Order: sequence, then C-alpha cells, then structure tokens
Amino acid sequence: MAGTETDPTTTEQAKEKAGEVKDQMQEKAQEAKGQARDRLRDQVDERSTQYGQQIRGQAGDLRSVGEQLRTQGKDGPARMADQAAERVERAGTWLAESDADTILGDVEDFARRNPWAVVAGGLALGFAASRFLKASSSDRYQTRAQLPRRTSEPRFSREGETPATWGQHTEQPQHPTQGQAGF
Repeated sequence: MAGTETDPTTTEQAKEKAGEVKDQMQEKAQEAKGQARDRLRDQVDERSTQYGQQIRGQAGDLRSVGEQLRTQGKDGPARMADQAAERVERAGTWLAESDADTILGDVEDFARRNPWAVVAGGLALGFAASRFLKASSSDRYQTRAQLPRRTSEPRFSREGETPATWGQHTEQPQHPTQGQAGF
C-alpha cells in the first residue's frame, strides 16, 4: 500500500498554498470593502453639498418673503419668516460643510438621544408609503378596468388546446370536456 500514502511535504505544501489563497482572498475582500466605503462617502459628501446649497437658496427665498411681508406692514409673520430662513440657512450650511462621517455621527447621536422621534419618523414614512401605494393601486385598478376585455379570443394558443394536451399532436382538436374524465 505504498502507492496510497501521500507525501507529508505535499500535504503541507497544499495547506500552505490554501492558506495563502485564503489570505489573498481576504485581502481582496477588504480592499473591495474599503473602495465601496470610499465611494459611498464620496457620494454622500457630494450629495450633501448639493443639498446644502439648494437649501441655502431656499433660505434666501424665505428672507425675500420676510421682506415682502415687512413692506406690507406684517412684522409678526416677517419675523417668523426670518427665523425660519435663519434655521434653514444653518441646516444648509451644516449639510454643505459636513463630511459623510460627521453627518452619520450626528444622525446616530440624534437617534440615540431621541429614539421616539426616530420611531415616529419611521411611522410617518410608513404611513406615507402606504398611502402612496394605495393611491397608485387604485389608479392601476381604474386603468385596468377601462381596458377592453378579450373574451372572444381563445385562452390557449390553438383552438381546443388545454394544459392537459400541450405537446400532444392530434389530428382533431378535442374540446376540453370531451374524452377527459374529471373535467
């Protein structure tokens, strides 16, 4: 039985090679994970900067509304518009100047301090999504109800063909109720 024994050095070499391959695969997976994380951070940074700039533009619009209200002699609403503009401006600046890690950290901190606010926000989003789905499903239902029905066309590809007769080549098509027990 000398032919069935394996050389201990060959087994050790195979184990070493497998370990090297495993290490290389783990290294590649870590690189891919790091690259994906970097791309995600870059996307969040880019988008938050864009949204921050848009929000700051909205703050300018609110300031214009406040000035118009002031010229109309409505100082109370004008002050409210100015306060809203200031808060919107701060939020826009924070978004534009914060990086992805800062935004994620601040959101996590808020969620830890205010878990019920996160729950309420989730419920509100769920409710809004359900209303959207319900509204879109009724639109689809009404659209489908308006489509003409095709009752005069045969249900199967050939006259008289049923799932039980698929693949059978008969000279004369049978009616589904003829010659088949149980139908």
